Amino acid sequence: MQRTRFDDKLCPIARSVDLVGDWWTPLILRDACAGVRRFEDFQANLSIPRATLTSRLQRLVDAQMLRKEQYQQHPPRHEYRLTRKGAEFYPILAAMFQWGSDWLYPNEDGEPTTPDLRLIDAETGRELHPQVVDRHTGEPIDVRRTRLAVRE
Repeated sequence: MQRTRFDDKLCPIARSVDLVGDWWTPLILRDACAGVRRFEDFQANLSIPRATLTSRLQRLVDAQMLRKEQYQQHPPRHEYRLTRKGAEFYPILAAMFQWGSDWLYPNEDGEPTTPDLRLIDAETGRELHPQVVDRHTGEPIDVRRTRLAVRE
């Protein structure tokens, strides 16, 4: 079955999903943001099939979210480093982390609980709670106050 492509759509969400919408790519980017660089380390961390990892890494290199750098000549070995474009995907991962933490860990009564895994500030150790805000006002984005509009 051939997958439907969205890379030519007007909607930025459709284009983003076209690039990172499978279940492996965000996890590869999560690990890259955490400092994983080598194929074997991605493969071991994710238990991802090698062919799938090769394909996803190449797609991220082609999309300029990762860059491939040789670190050994004999035999040739490469590592994958985040580009600025790739690093700027991290707030999306952090927002997904927070949403998943808030909604996908129910207790035995079905009420949300907090997972053991947390995001912390690397310098202070303080727990972080990501929130998406408007860059101009600093106000949280709220679905009740947001609409899509085509630029004229």
